[in-house]
Amino acid sequence: MDRLSLIKSPIKDDLERFKSLFNHSMSDDNPLLHSVLEHIRKRQGKMMRPIIIMLVTRLLGEVSDVTLHAAVSLELLHTASLVHDDVVDDSVQRRGQASVNALFNNKVAVLSGDYILANSLHHAALTGNRGIINTISFLGQDLSSGELLQLSSSQNKEVSEDVYYEVIKKKTAALFSACTTIAAMSIGASQDNVELLKKFGENVGMCFQIRDDIFDYYDNSNCLGKPTGNDMLEGKLTLPAIYAYQMEGVGNDEIEALVKVIKQGNATSDQINRMIAFTKEQGGIDYAITVMNRYSEQTKHMLDSFPDSVYKDSLFKYVDYVVDRNI
Repeated sequence: MDRLSLIKSPIKDDLERFKSLFNHSMSDDNPLLHSVLEHIRKRQGKMMRPIIIMLVTRLLGEVSDVTLHAAVSLELLHTASLVHDDVVDDSVQRRGQASVNALFNNKVAVLSGDYILANSLHHAALTGNRGIINTISFLGQDLSSGELLQLSSSQNKEVSEDVYYEVIKKKTAALFSACTTIAAMSIGASQDNVELLKKFGENVGMCFQIRDDIFDYYDNSNCLGKPTGNDMLEGKLTLPAIYAYQMEGVGNDEIEALVKVIKQGNATSDQINRMIAFTKEQGGIDYAITVMNRYSEQTKHMLDSFPDSVYKDSLFKYVDYVVDRNI
C-alpha cells in the first residue's frame, strides 16, 4: 500500500461520502456547463484538502453531514479559484490536462467558475454553522487578495521574502488553515482547539507551497504539476530564488537584469535556466528545504496535546508526505 493510501485508510468511508456529495454538486442539466464540470471532475487530484478535513474531524469526534457540506463547500471554492486563476494566468494546462479556458474559452471559464462559487456558498449555508460560513467567506477574500498581492509584487521592483510569505499565507496557507478550522467547528470543538488546529493547517499550507515551489527548479516532466520554470515564466520569484538573489544577486548586473526581465514576465527559456542555475549555486533550494522542515517540525508538535489514535498517526504521516512528496 502506498503512503497516501495508508494515510487515508482510517477515513476511507468518510472520503467516499465526500466524493459522492462533491460529484453530485459538480453536475448540471445545462449541456455546456455539464461538459465543463465533467472535464473538471476528471482531474481530481490526491484529495489533500478533504483528507486533512476528515482526519482532523476524526481526531476530535465524528464526521457528520455538517462536516461533509463544509468540506464540499471549501473544495468547490478552491475549484472555482483555480478556474479563474487559469484565466488570469493564461494557463493552458491544469494537472496534466487542458485548462477550462484553453478547452473552451475565457468567457465559459469565468462563468463556470462563478457557478461553482455559488454552489460553494450553497453548501456552506447547508451547514447551518455561522462560524463555518464566515470561514469559507473569509477564505474567498484571502484567495482573491493573495492573487492580487502576487500580481502587484510581480510588478514591483522589490524582491522580498516577507512579501513571498504574505502571498502564500493568503493563498495556500489560508486554504489549509480553513480546512482544519471548519473541521474543528463542524464537531463543536473548543475555541482553544479551533485556534490550535487553525495554526496547524496554516503551517501545513506553508510546507505544501514551499515544496510546490521547489518543484519548479527541477525537471518534472514525469509529474502532473507545473512545468519547470513555470513560475518565472509567469513573472513570479519564489523562496529559493529570492534567497539566492538577496544573498549574492544584489549588485550583480547580470542577475539584476535577469530578475527585472523575469518580473516583467518577458524572460526567455535560456534566461530562466540561468536564474535556476544561479539559485541552485547559491544554496536557494537548500535554504527553502530548511525553512520547510522547520515549519514541519513545529506543525507536528501542535498535535502533542491530543490523545494517540490512528487519526493522529495519519496526520503525522500527512505532514511528512507534504514535505517528502515528489509531485
